[in-house]
Amino acid sequence: MTMNQSSSKNKNKVILELKNIVKTYKMGDNVFNALNGVCLDIKEGEFVSITGPSGSGQSTLMLIIGLLDNPTTGQVLLEGRDIAKFKEVQLAQIRNLTLGFVFQQFNLLAKTSALENVLLPLLYSDVPKHLRKEMGVKMLEKVGLGTKLSNTPAQLSGGQQQRVAIARALINNPKIILADEPTGNLDSKSGAEIMAFFHKLNEEEGRTIVFVTHDMELAKQAKRTIIIKDGQIVGGEKC
Repeated sequence: MTMNQSSSKNKNKVILELKNIVKTYKMGDNVFNALNGVCLDIKEGEFVSITGPSGSGQSTLMLIIGLLDNPTTGQVLLEGRDIAKFKEVQLAQIRNLTLGFVFQQFNLLAKTSALENVLLPLLYSDVPKHLRKEMGVKMLEKVGLGTKLSNTPAQLSGGQQQRVAIARALINNPKIILADEPTGNLDSKSGAEIMAFFHKLNEEEGRTIVFVTHDMELAKQAKRTIIIKDGQIVGGEKC
């Protein structure tokens, strides 16, 4: 069964569920709710954008979805598992194997080759060492960088660096690709190419993709757009 067939079969399966999420920060004597009662379901195979005015809670929501921060109250379920029940070591393993991250700043190691950057997530996986290089090469070929294996980030354009980051995000075959402003540091042509690649991953492979952007026009490219304002989802799912 291909990944696309599997995703089609499970297209209504909820892979990530947020229940009444509140995230509170203390600033001196003041208390600030970055998220204030957010409920959200992400289904397998979805292509979802999260957008809204600056300071509305998108980045905080992405941290919660990416298991990089814990809510003050509320529940996060990943494939039906309550994240609060896991220790940090277990969460790190879940993040590594279940989630693939793509960031605005690329987050590549500057003095490390494209291939070595792509292989980093495999350091904490059970993949045999003799198979890792082959997997990395295939991933770079997949994103059109098969001839750039030895290039460091400084020898690559912004668009190429983001492709390396996408290859790195895909190397462990994650359940969800999370992208935070993935075109924010790119020119319009490179940004369009990156978005086209995300569409290809979603439509041809059934990849679940969630991305954050402040660009409403970019957000509309997703199949579902979540608008967040003042820490709450506007006109979306209610708790």
